Amino acid sequence: MVKNNIKRSRTMTVKFKSDIDIDFADREQVLDILDLTPASIIRKGEIVKHNTGVYATAIPTDPFTGWASIDYEAAEDRGYTKLDLLNVNVYKGVRDEEHLVKLMREPDWSKLRDRTVCEQLIHINNHYDTMLKMPEPIDSIPRLAMFLSVIRPAKRSLIGKSWKEVAETIWQKPTDETYYFKQAHAISYAQLVVVNLNLLCEQELLNDA
Repeated sequence: MVKNNIKRSRTMTVKFKSDIDIDFADREQVLDILDLTPASIIRKGEIVKHNTGVYATAIPTDPFTGWASIDYEAAEDRGYTKLDLLNVNVYKGVRDEEHLVKLMREPDWSKLRDRTVCEQLIHINNHYDTMLKMPEPIDSIPRLAMFLSVIRPAKRSLIGKSWKEVAETIWQKPTDETYYFKQAHAISYAQLVVVNLNLLCEQELLNDA
């Protein structure tokens, strides 16, 4: 999931900002073979290791910890690009790229109305009752992406509205700091839910065979 913001000053200096998340079944396997520098973050006035962020390019480091010696926000302002490597257990069920493409196909959306199925799905497992409050079914990735945003604090006022009404404001940035989902993130997460759903259905078929 990548969102890039490029700003140009009067001297045509390009400032590149990005939000890059990369999902893995086991991020440690990548960290073991690539030369990456852990990012740092300031918490309670102390600089500590970032939970997921790393740098693939040279960056000033602390000689004792090996982490970046610059807080990740300050590093971004200086032009360093952080990558967030995330563990996603869903991918442990994916055999290879061909299998992943197969799992990205259109799912049986009606399965979302089955509480036992819904509660096993990443990102929406605790929100089955909220889903039932939506007057129209979730039957596409765009609708699923909007639902994933609706359950975030900034957009909860849209729960119970039609998808047409939701679509009018769902991707607008809130005026305060209340947490919300950007559209790019929501679409990516919705696709992951689809992969998870198809995996569950695939396993059900195997069990019935």
